[in-house]
Amino acid sequence: MTEPTDGATNMAIDEAVWLGRRAGASPPTIRFFAWAPPTVSLGYGQPLDRHVDDAACRRLGVGLVRRPTGGSAIYHDGPERELTYSVVAAADDIGGGARDLLHSYQWIGRALAAGLRALGAPVEMVGVARDERATPAFCFARTGSCEIELHGKKLVGSAQRRYGRTFLQHGSVLLGVDAPRLGAIFPTTPDPLATLTTLEAALGHRPKFDDVAAALASAFESEHGLDLRPEGLTASETAAVERLVREKYATDVWLAGHA
Repeated sequence: MTEPTDGATNMAIDEAVWLGRRAGASPPTIRFFAWAPPTVSLGYGQPLDRHVDDAACRRLGVGLVRRPTGGSAIYHDGPERELTYSVVAAADDIGGGARDLLHSYQWIGRALAAGLRALGAPVEMVGVARDERATPAFCFARTGSCEIELHGKKLVGSAQRRYGRTFLQHGSVLLGVDAPRLGAIFPTTPDPLATLTTLEAALGHRPKFDDVAAALASAFESEHGLDLRPEGLTASETAAVERLVREKYATDVWLAGHA
């Protein structure tokens, strides 16, 4: 496992790779990563309002960052309790059309489900979202299309953003959960645990981050005939990360809202 990284740097890495893929300079990339300090990531268009208690985040030493992808807020509780994945690709990389959002969600979801089943969790991929209520502030309070459930509860929360023929998708796999922290951070969510589950609950023990990452990587390879190769950032990607942290992800303007 690479060392857990702060929120601004994590988001800058993913956008730098996405920019590189759009330019044809970076390969399709699957990344498994963790956060230090634990961090709440807001969705691209989500307001920073009373639904996420920023004072509680400061009190608990929890970071705040805004993702380049959509969806609702996620609490990333470090590698002991959570694994985050990102996928950067072009439509041609996965055999889909430029506008085929559902295909890309399904392509990723099939591999996630296979990897989690290999760990012993009998998960299912939801076909089309069953809950048509307004999108809640807390990601795990609602299951969207092609997301991963276990016994009717959400185990993986994902969100995507597209540009032309390329996309970036983020997702959070819950290894365990700190219920008091969720309650403090999402004060308007009546019962954060009501709609989510964890691998710890499914397996009777909490799996290690590296074991989950290995199972998911193997599943992407077997499901889609990939040959994943570990690589670091290029010099141009590293420069883009530094610029994006400085000019975007670490700024109060970006966090407050960019519209």
